[in-house]
Amino acid sequence: MPSRIHPLVNGEYYHIFNRGVDKMNIFKNSYHFQRFLKTMLYYKIPGPKPRFSLFAPTNNLLDTSKQMVEIICFCLMPNHFHFLIKQLIDGGITEFISKLSNSYTKYFNIKHGRVGPLLQGEFKSVLVESNEQLLHLSRYIHLNPLVSGLVKDLEDYRWSSYLEYIGLSTQKICAKEIILNQFKLPKDYQKFVADQADYGRELEIIKHQLIEKYS
Repeated sequence: MPSRIHPLVNGEYYHIFNRGVDKMNIFKNSYHFQRFLKTMLYYKIPGPKPRFSLFAPTNNLLDTSKQMVEIICFCLMPNHFHFLIKQLIDGGITEFISKLSNSYTKYFNIKHGRVGPLLQGEFKSVLVESNEQLLHLSRYIHLNPLVSGLVKDLEDYRWSSYLEYIGLSTQKICAKEIILNQFKLPKDYQKFVADQADYGRELEIIKHQLIEKYS
């Protein structure tokens, strides 16, 4: 894989995202989402690992003190994904996303009898340059299922870190303290996200209207 024009820096936070080729759905059912989540946990840790088939997210087969990245929050949508990630070691984000994407693509292609890439080229990355941007990005990522119309209540969407943030999930995927420590209670973060929901829906409607007008 060619080196990136702007190398990703240790200790910095990035918005990482990619989508399916030709905007195709990369997650077609709950098993696909679950497989991707398990693969996320598996590849967070560098170096030798137990076989993937032996790995369970609830066991201690991996040393979680040695990670390539910290996942701050994420959202898996039917045809794309978003991560807010902190890089911990040199090349950590690139290695993590590459192994995650390649492993899931292989799984998806075998399941559906297809060949070729599943994702639209190299993942995109945006450096987070301020705490304000960090907070708003976490909100933007968590609002995706709502503003796109997949659900009417974010608590009904299982495939993001939002439920973990508000205490309705026992999963421990995210290093969410950098966000939640800025709020007194998880419900205050919940309100922070909800306050932007209507505005997010309006932006989504406008975006679709423009696409239809100029396509």
